[in-house]
Amino acid sequence: MPHPQLTVVVPCFDECEVIDAFHSALVAALEPTGEPFEICYVDDGSGDGTADRLRALAASSPYVRYTSFSRNFGKEAALLAGMRMARGDAVVLMDADLQHPPELVPRMLELHRHGYDQVVARRDRTGEGAVRSALSRAYYRVVRHFMEVELADGDGDFRLLSRRAVEAVLSLPESNRFSKGLFSWIGFPTAGFAYRNVERAAGSSKWGGRRLLDYGIDGLLSFNTRPLRLAIHTGLWLFLSALGYAAWIVVNAVLNGVETPGYATLITAIVGLSGVQLATLGVIGEYVGRIYHEAKRRPHYVVAESDASASRHADGVPTTAAAQSRPRR
Repeated sequence: MPHPQLTVVVPCFDECEVIDAFHSALVAALEPTGEPFEICYVDDGSGDGTADRLRALAASSPYVRYTSFSRNFGKEAALLAGMRMARGDAVVLMDADLQHPPELVPRMLELHRHGYDQVVARRDRTGEGAVRSALSRAYYRVVRHFMEVELADGDGDFRLLSRRAVEAVLSLPESNRFSKGLFSWIGFPTAGFAYRNVERAAGSSKWGGRRLLDYGIDGLLSFNTRPLRLAIHTGLWLFLSALGYAAWIVVNAVLNGVETPGYATLITAIVGLSGVQLATLGVIGEYVGRIYHEAKRRPHYVVAESDASASRHADGVPTTAAAQSRPRR
């Protein structure tokens, strides 16, 4: 097989129902380009037979490679594993549920040929619920105000990266990874285009409200320390407010001789200050927890199985003894 000019990285989690349709659509979109390509699938600990389907695809197609995790490590780990596997001069990241239309990949390649190191496909909000759409827009407004990197509304993992952009991302050592932020942080010339939102071809979304909330918090904390600075500002504001209120009580008592009742004021102050303290401790705890995870320096994932050509790219540390490499049949 010639050296691939294009690698498509596809993280999968319980996508057995749609993986064959996705693979057929992707190959149909790539073959007319005439570029040598490979497809790197990463099974993120699926429990529905996805690994069996990937094994069969790798056995029947010389341009398919796969890695299967020992358990579910999350999409960030799967993207990292796929980029480590990738050998192409350009690398496209996309989901297997057909919400990232494969027919857009040739357009990405065309923009890449014009000198762009990153090409981002941004979905619109067509068909999305009003509440979710409003929350998403509000989140991106907050992100643009607080984070140290620029994220556009609709930016996702569906993008093309040049080889030097991939190497830049892989050189970043952190364990708590927020890929959208990392892609923006590395810079390089970037182009983007919008596409119409597409429903899943089969199955259900793995991203419920709680996971989206946690992911949003990860993004906010990964690329700025402003929550800590906000805690300092809040503390100073409360201190100055309390000092001013105390001065007002003293002056009022001296001038008017009024005995100021204090029970309601005291309870209100205690409850308010306690809430601020707990919130501040929570913010500090999040940062300390991230330092704790970074200090342990655990690998991002553990490989349970991979085809022969993918095993040596499995992780930045030696593959564990539990990992097995199955040669092609």
